[in-house]
Amino acid sequence: MTTHKKQKNVVLIVDDSPETLSMLNDALDGQNLTLLIAMEGQQAVTIAENINPDIILMDAMMPNMDGFEACKTIKQIPQLKHTPVIFMTGMSDTQSIKKGFAAGGTDYITKPINPDELIVRMQSHLSNAKATIHAQQALDNSGQFLLAINHQGQIKWATPQTYQLFELAGADETWITSVLAKKLSNFINDADKRQFPIKVQAKLKQLELKYISETDENEYLLRLSNLEQPNETAMLRERYPLTERESEVLLWISKGKTNREIAIVLSMSPRTVNKHLEQIFKKLSVENRTSAAAMALRCL
Repeated sequence: MTTHKKQKNVVLIVDDSPETLSMLNDALDGQNLTLLIAMEGQQAVTIAENINPDIILMDAMMPNMDGFEACKTIKQIPQLKHTPVIFMTGMSDTQSIKKGFAAGGTDYITKPINPDELIVRMQSHLSNAKATIHAQQALDNSGQFLLAINHQGQIKWATPQTYQLFELAGADETWITSVLAKKLSNFINDADKRQFPIKVQAKLKQLELKYISETDENEYLLRLSNLEQPNETAMLRERYPLTERESEVLLWISKGKTNREIAIVLSMSPRTVNKHLEQIFKKLSVENRTSAAAMALRCL
């Protein structure tokens, strides 16, 4: 029987103090971590971009590029947007704390550092970050056309399928960041308008965007559709006595997705997915998801 070693998390420590670096190295030794060291901001940015650490411990005050500026720069790197950054500093005033969070920091710990407290916080942020990344990967792999926007209508993130559909529709970067952003800003900031899908005409295709939910502060999840393609959930509802939600669950069952993946895609709990499945099995007179998927595929 073979056993798999638990993969080590990579920690980037950024501090210009040899004493602090030595203390952190001793404190984190034996925690199943790989430690990387940077002694100034720009060096931290270069290392982070090339190695993609799992978590960053960032000194706030350093010469040249300080920790706040380094954090801002790191957070602009797409693959690092979910990487937690814990600021380490001797300053504990409100303005400094606000500045750290505004720069993209996840947490703030004051010097002198309590090693036990630091380790607990790191474990918590690593766990949360991995859950977020796994959810994002599930969305990216789901085949779903999803995107998140802010109040200004600018895209914060989108699945690969969304960008592919924009490309097929002839929607270039200029159109997305100007024309579409303006329409989406008006749409998302009006609670009444959000109740109904919005149609937009790109260069080659007409697209539809439907509001799903507010997923975070200043982050709104939308689903993108190509109006020139048949609506698969509508086809399922026409053939079988299903609700809209049930037809969405059945569609993703037919695409081989697990209950957990479906829950992420449809913004519901796995338990709710199970409840919908019970109704789907009853309405289709089948006993399992394989039979239900086969009926859906025959319909589609």
